[in-house]
Amino acid sequence: MRSIKVNLDKKSRSSYEIRIGKNIIDRMALIIAKNHKAEHYVVITDDCVGSLYGKKFLAGLEDVGLNVNLIEFPAGEASKNISTVMDIAGELLKLGADRETFLLALGGGVVGDVTGFIASVFMRSVPYIQIPTTLVAQVDSSIGGKTAVDLQYGKNLLGTFYQPCAVFTDLSFLETLPEKEFNNGLAEIIKYGIIDDEKMFQTMENHMETIKLKESKLLLNIVESCCRIKKSIVEIDEKDQGLRHILNFGHTWGHALETISGYSITHGEGVALGMIAAARLSEKMGYLENNQARRIETLLRKAGLPWKIPEVFSADDIIDALRMDKKKKGDIVRFVLLKKIGMPFIVGSVNLEMITAVIEEMKE
Repeated sequence: MRSIKVNLDKKSRSSYEIRIGKNIIDRMALIIAKNHKAEHYVVITDDCVGSLYGKKFLAGLEDVGLNVNLIEFPAGEASKNISTVMDIAGELLKLGADRETFLLALGGGVVGDVTGFIASVFMRSVPYIQIPTTLVAQVDSSIGGKTAVDLQYGKNLLGTFYQPCAVFTDLSFLETLPEKEFNNGLAEIIKYGIIDDEKMFQTMENHMETIKLKESKLLLNIVESCCRIKKSIVEIDEKDQGLRHILNFGHTWGHALETISGYSITHGEGVALGMIAAARLSEKMGYLENNQARRIETLLRKAGLPWKIPEVFSADDIIDALRMDKKKKGDIVRFVLLKKIGMPFIVGSVNLEMITAVIEEMKE
């Protein structure tokens, strides 16, 4: 098992460890029992992950003597809302949860975000642990303490910064992950290569077939690299005031596309389209060489991700959704653009005609 320490400002939250390995559920239970003591634990998961791993995970915790219950909610982005939060809070009260109860988020990004949000507000905060089961969550959303639910106007508009007490990443969960969900995670990995690590980007270019076969050692190294990149950025900018914005490369566009599609476009698909759009915009504004934008698009296509925006979505609708981005300042939507792979930067006040031109170029 590999370990990465996230060192945060002691005034905000204590530091925590990200532990990464394969088939580590038993060891995970022992570490939780030893290092995160509580009278009561509640596992929060969705009905998909629950049907696959719920009983096994609970049994592992009970075997080391923990008092544990399970709460499930319907899988999918549609459940990432305040109604689900209220339902789970009610279930916690029925189970006798109090301020000493430990929450365990077992699932992908939706489960992690919802559980983290509940942990930050239930009885004015309770501790929680992230146990990510999707590739997106393992390399990105489980790390850094961003919690959120969606509103009808857009994605992640109601949320908090609230760090977990630990993250346990078990690659064995990926064995049951559908190909489409695995590809969603590849989008986030490619993002890390683009913003910080051209060497990893090249590894993806050269070994995509092996990665898609989930070869253990290569995948472990890639997941660890992504976690190290994210933790180093979070340590500098925990509350997303500056540097951490670069982690949103492709996400401003991606969240807009997810929202207007009613989430028929998945997170990874939206981010993939957003990264292509951002690269093309960088090119149009004279920052990025033409062949680099093409290189990014080629790798995303190789990963099995989309490269065309569905014709049904108008440029006006996409721009309206972009204006709901939570990182905007006043009427200015800030975009993460590129000077080259490994060198992102943030810009505001992008010409609307350029944005429209990029959208129209990418239409199916």
